[in-house]
Amino acid sequence: FFVQIAAKRKTLAEQAVFEQASFLSEYMSRSLRMARKDLTGNCVAAGNNYQLTHSGQGVKFLNSQSVCQEFYLDTGRLKEDKGGVWQHLTGEDVSVGSFNLFLRGEGQLDFLQPRVTFFLSLSKIASRPDEQNILEIQTTVSQRKLDVQM
Repeated sequence: FFVQIAAKRKTLAEQAVFEQASFLSEYMSRSLRMARKDLTGNCVAAGNNYQLTHSGQGVKFLNSQSVCQEFYLDTGRLKEDKGGVWQHLTGEDVSVGSFNLFLRGEGQLDFLQPRVTFFLSLSKIASRPDEQNILEIQTTVSQRKLDVQM
């Protein structure tokens, strides 16, 4: 009976982490894919598509509605700042161990299509060691609009 309860707890912990990872990957990928080039420099450097923030643990961009948006890691939780209004993207029961970003083609002078690679390491916050579960994901997203000089 106790073995079955422990197995069920582990399964529920794995499911919670997987659901968070799936949501984060889909939501951030969709937002990053639809980013626009900031021609005025109000959000990121003029002519750029993306900019690293928070010592490389955040990314800022102009979203499809021309609102400055940012994803960043803050004390073990992923946050989103959209036009000055922030919210947590991860629940209180999941900890983000790392959020690493790599930008390619974010500027206008490199003649590359902009893309963002992000790596997430998520774990379930649990009081019991048998409920600990770590999931790591990596995704590369290219901007949907063709990056041409303006």
